[in-house]
Amino acid sequence: MNQSRWRKFRKRVVRHRMLILMALPGLAYLVINNYLPMLGVTIAFKEIDYSRKGLFNLLFGHEWIGFKNFEYLFRTDDAYTITRNTILYNGLFIVLNTVVAIAVAIVLNEIRSRFMSRLYQSLILLPYLISMVIVGYLALSMLNVENGFMNKTILPLLGIDPVSWYSEPAYWPYILTFVNLWKNVGYLCIIYLAAIVGINHEYYEAAVIDGASKWQQITRITVPLIAPTITIMMLLAVGRIFYSDFGLFYQVPLNSGALKPTTDVIDTYVYRGLMTLGDIGMSSAAGLYQSAVGFVLILLSNWLVRRRSRDQALF
Repeated sequence: MNQSRWRKFRKRVVRHRMLILMALPGLAYLVINNYLPMLGVTIAFKEIDYSRKGLFNLLFGHEWIGFKNFEYLFRTDDAYTITRNTILYNGLFIVLNTVVAIAVAIVLNEIRSRFMSRLYQSLILLPYLISMVIVGYLALSMLNVENGFMNKTILPLLGIDPVSWYSEPAYWPYILTFVNLWKNVGYLCIIYLAAIVGINHEYYEAAVIDGASKWQQITRITVPLIAPTITIMMLLAVGRIFYSDFGLFYQVPLNSGALKPTTDVIDTYVYRGLMTLGDIGMSSAAGLYQSAVGFVLILLSNWLVRRRSRDQALF
């Protein structure tokens, strides 16, 4: 760095010193919480020897074994099942949650009573604030074979025999999808509602004057103007498509072995392996695998979105 650039840099630092001081706590937290733990990725390539103690030995003092820890995931009959479940569930959750959240946000935006609007927002957001452990017990109260609400009340009204829900894997893709939708749509709805509220009402007034129907206002004004928000939320979701809601897939099915073909995902599989084998290296390898794939996916998604935006700008 030459003298002129150094002087400009120093002047800029002096000019913005208060802003830099205000940012320091956040930057320190970011470094400590997000960047320093990256040193732990080396554990995924090592065989942990528990006789060696200390942070230095944990990071640098164990035998380097390359990609052997990754073989636990890829050399098992369950590798295809857990990868398939993780991708398909998260893909379905992303699409369904986005569509339903936007629809609910549009409906809430049409409520003119401020009190009722706030009430509905609070009620919709409430499931998001409930612990997944409690959600698991709520699901149990509905699906319990002997005393569950479904078997005792709903199914008899429909003339259907009781179902052993926790031993029938075929039902759980629908159950998990419904529980995830019920729990998360409120949070996404609030985000999209905030984006909708920020739209200038003059657009709608002009559309009404031109004779546009409510559906045309939604498809031609609301959805296109909140598209940047939708894109950001989709990118964030796609980046974590290899991560599953551990509580949803572990607590709600109550870790039932009979349901593993349709409820087992990478997170639950690694957790069971860690609890059974106590293999930290394997667990770290799975975490690195998830992070690396998520990083590639979010870069790819961002590239596709930017390319699509550039193509639309050309035409």
